[in-house]
Amino acid sequence: MIRTTLDNKIIDTLRDIPDLIPVLHEYHDSWNIRVFTREEYDCKNYLSPNRRDFYKVLFITKGTGVMSIGLNTYYISEPAIFFIHPNDIISWKKTSEERGGSYCLFKKSFTDNNPQLKAAIEKYDLFNDKSKNAIRIPAGKAGLLENHFVKMQEAEASASKLKEDTMLVYLQLILINSLEIGDFSNPDNVTDEYKYVHNFFNLLEKEASKINYTAPIAMKTAKEFATNLAVHPNHLNALLKKHTGQNVSTHIRNRLLQETKVLLAQTDWSLQDIGYSIGYTEQSNFNIFFKKNTGVTPAEFRKKAHLKAAEEN
Repeated sequence: MIRTTLDNKIIDTLRDIPDLIPVLHEYHDSWNIRVFTREEYDCKNYLSPNRRDFYKVLFITKGTGVMSIGLNTYYISEPAIFFIHPNDIISWKKTSEERGGSYCLFKKSFTDNNPQLKAAIEKYDLFNDKSKNAIRIPAGKAGLLENHFVKMQEAEASASKLKEDTMLVYLQLILINSLEIGDFSNPDNVTDEYKYVHNFFNLLEKEASKINYTAPIAMKTAKEFATNLAVHPNHLNALLKKHTGQNVSTHIRNRLLQETKVLLAQTDWSLQDIGYSIGYTEQSNFNIFFKKNTGVTPAEFRKKAHLKAAEEN
């Protein structure tokens, strides 16, 4: 069954539902690879417009829904597995309450430190090649992949010092077996409306990823983004409000806040440099912006982040 359009139901952004996926909302969590069941951790309707620091393998065995990865959309009514790159803009809309399957998350740093995994990702190209990252799994063969996920969960729950190595083995088997037993799925169509939404988030992500104190963000307003996308600001606002419940300015603000928190926690840049990088030439204005939206000053946030990192280490 193919659905050619997405419905008008508002979907959340990932950051607005911190209970959606555990452990993802703290920058200093010590995990490298995690596995969850969809029965235990149900995925609500959501949109993840920002780059993440982890890869995701999503295996759906029960339930129906609409998965979008970039501009490729898939209506799910049978077992399928998705290989999601950290830079992918994704959304999920479930169309039934039934759910089954599992998903695995593993950090980019974990991949970089494991040559075998990195080589497998490059060899099979499931995460980068958009014609390969959605695979339909014949119902009679889904049990093989389910078993691999179960073994990963058992290893994660064990006290073994080699549990991550064991999980890594089963992860690589999932990659290989998915190619062996699955059929690549052709994407369905998306509406022009969703294309504008996707292109906005893609442009916002490109701008945020270039942030540097020697070259501050070039676009900060809804008008600037709309002009770049060749659409009227009011129309772009209406589309973002319809699909996510938030307007353009709110998404820009939240993205800048997210990037600011990362810079405060993970760099030694001065507060003035960080403020300048997100478009504030005066540090006092940067302090006001940050405290208004977080309740603490940039200095207070950095201190708490460093204390937490020290405790975990």
